[in-house]
Amino acid sequence: MRRLAIDGAVEFTPSVHRDERGLFASPYQEPAFTATFGWPLFPVRDLSHNVSARGVLRGIHFTSTPPGRAKYVYCPYGKVQDFLIDLRVGSPTFGCWDSTELGGDTCRAIYIPVGVGHAFLSLVDDSMIVYAMSKGYVAEDELAISPLDPALGLPLPAGITPLQSDRDRAAPTLAEALDRGLLSDDAVCRDVEAKLWQ
Repeated sequence: MRRLAIDGAVEFTPSVHRDERGLFASPYQEPAFTATFGWPLFPVRDLSHNVSARGVLRGIHFTSTPPGRAKYVYCPYGKVQDFLIDLRVGSPTFGCWDSTELGGDTCRAIYIPVGVGHAFLSLVDDSMIVYAMSKGYVAEDELAISPLDPALGLPLPAGITPLQSDRDRAAPTLAEALDRGLLSDDAVCRDVEAKLWQ
């Protein structure tokens, strides 16, 4: 377990058991989650995944709060550079980001608090990201910020030209999102998150 630079975000690295057949790992384990947060089982309401070619850059995605969504994310196959960005207005880490490499070799996973944005760059073909989320998907609640915002300065690996969706290419910068009122207050995000565990 490693606490990330984003307040409330945590990286979990499970034991990986390998033999001549391959590997076995449990990226989510309730005792480790509960010991870290003091909360019971993560409340999964939606389980999703995507597969991305090398160079695909997805995000920065987040859910308007309320309703908000917490996420537990891991990469069972392939390899990605994963980014979390604190979008909670008033948070002590607002505007800060942290990054970690997720991949099928480590089975590392990340807990993403309500109000924190998520992005990743696929480093190899067919990288799969699995999401366990605390709320179901509602299209009008899903928002995006540009991962290429120079004010954020996300360190994308050299030698890869990012391939983005039209939606992500058109996403506002952090400053524009703040000006448009798209970001949620830190206290509101934390209140929504606290209610997940009740």
